Parts: sequence; C-alpha cells; structure tokens
Amino acid sequence: MTPNTETIHEGTADRLARRPWPATPIRPGINVSFEFFPPATEPGFETLDSCVEQLEPLDPGFVSVTYGAGGTTQDRTLKTLRRLAANTDLKIAGHLTCVGATAAEVDRVIDSYLALGVRRIVALRGDAPSGFDGGTAAGGHGSATEVVAAIRSRADASAENIDIAVAAYPEVHPKAQSAQSDLDNLKAKFDAGADRAITQYFFDTDAFLRFLDAARKAGITGEIIPGIMPVTNFERVRSFSERCGTVVPDWMSELFGGLDDMPEVQHLVAATVAAEQCRRLAEHGVTSFHFYTMNRPELSVATCRILGVKPQSVRSVDVRSTTGQASAANAG
Repeated sequence: MTPNTETIHEGTADRLARRPWPATPIRPGINVSFEFFPPATEPGFETLDSCVEQLEPLDPGFVSVTYGAGGTTQDRTLKTLRRLAANTDLKIAGHLTCVGATAAEVDRVIDSYLALGVRRIVALRGDAPSGFDGGTAAGGHGSATEVVAAIRSRADASAENIDIAVAAYPEVHPKAQSAQSDLDNLKAKFDAGADRAITQYFFDTDAFLRFLDAARKAGITGEIIPGIMPVTNFERVRSFSERCGTVVPDWMSELFGGLDDMPEVQHLVAATVAAEQCRRLAEHGVTSFHFYTMNRPELSVATCRILGVKPQSVRSVDVRSTTGQASAANAG
C-alpha cells in the first residue's frame, strides 16, 4: 500500500513539535505569509490550487504572486491573481518590476491590480529577461524606489489603502557597490513610501540579525520580514544561491549530503532546519515569516506546524477555475 505523503508530513511535524529543544511559538502572535509563482500550464494551475488549499487554513497575513523577468509572466501573474481573488479569502499581493518596461506599462499593471481588488504590491526593480542587454527602458523607471513612488502617485494611499512591500538583502545585493549603499537603497525605498520589506532567503540567521540591527541604526523603522526557503532540492538551491549571493553554510552541505535520492528524508531534514531557523529568529523578537513555497506546500505546512501555526477554521473553498474565469486569462 502506498503511504499517504500528507499524513506522513503532518505526523512528522507533530512529533518534531514535541522535540527536546524549547517549544515554539516562543512568543504569541507568529504571522506567516507565502509566495507563489504563476504556473505556465493548466496542470501547473491545478498544482497551485492544491497548494493554496493546504496553506489557506494557516491564515496567512497575505500571499504574493511573482512577476517574471522583464514582465515575462505578466499574463500568467494576472491570471493567478484573478484565480485567487475569485476563489479564496486570501489577502493577495502582486509583484511588479520595472526592468524592460516603460512607466506607462508599469502604470497599466498597477491599474490592473487595483481593478482586481489587489491592494498589496511587491515593488521590485527586477531582473532583465534573457537576451535583454539593458535594464531601464526608454521612459521607464530606473529603480524600485521609483516604482514605489509611481504606485503611491497612481493610487493615493488613504483612498486605496495600498500596502507596498520591497526587497531587502541581508547578505547584500550581488550588484550593490557595498553593504552601505545597499542599505541606503533600502532606506530610499522606505522613504518613497514602502510599508515593509521582505528579504531574500538566507540560511545564516546571524547575517539577518546583523542586517536588522544595521537597518535600525540607519533609521529604517518599517517592518523587515525574513524570507524563508525550505530546501526542496539541495543541489538546486545551492546552485541558485551562488547566483543570487546567498551563503550556503558548510553545515548544510554536510546535513543534506547524499539525500538527493532520498526525498522523504531530505524533506524531514529541510522542515526541521527551516523551523529551527524561525525559532532562533523568534527568540530575537521576530514574529513574521515569509515562505518561498515554490508551489510545493508540504515543507511550509510542516514548518508552520512545528512553529505552532496550525490550521484555522476557514470556509470551504473550491480554488479550481470556474467557467469564464480561465477564458479571462489574457485580459488586461
């Protein structure tokens, strides 16, 4: 008989919650949020639907949907936002980048989000798409700071109740001239009207705590939410981390070494590592965590359960696309 994977993960999470180290939550009021990426195929959307069904009962503060390099997933991002808005009670954030786009194109995306009832936006400069030589299009915004200002000018904060998140880099953005210039850039984004920042994922907890301390000393008072990446595939994460500047500690290589052909064991280790990372941060007063789910919910669910974040009573929802919704995929 094939074991039920979901039951395995839930049972393991409950057992790990009874581990000998200090029980969590360390303090009341732990908040979680989740990031999804827009699927490219209908089976991918069905996978996302399943992911949402498992994560919505955890009562996240919000969920975000990514936006591809140079706006390459714009239609799919809007389709995903429509699907979530129509079929869930989740608070939804749409990502927005400016690389390769004119200011007018950015304004159109902002208007599309507002028309969907999306009142949260993650404002980013973004990566250039493959084959694109430059960064700023003619008549476009040159930085995330300018995108934040554009959102604020497009939708008055008091009238539209817009919440803007931006990116932060505990281990310094790979293209930043220095740690100080990176911190100055973050402050500029807050000064332009950002409400909070979500960090690039990291594994060195001390690096985040040092960064948070430096940000406060620099006069940044807004919320800075740590980005947590449960490791679904260690080699893939290590390769991606080299490109984005995230340090992978030696102990992780030792811990995950030899587990690529043992996915169940790797997942158990990954959930424990992510939960312990959150526990350490919680001990230092951090109460909000943003999970990069990769549209695979099991590790995020297990980590949240270990942290003491358990399903809430929510209405029964059907997140499958209904007639007419899928046909609107390319609108806007």
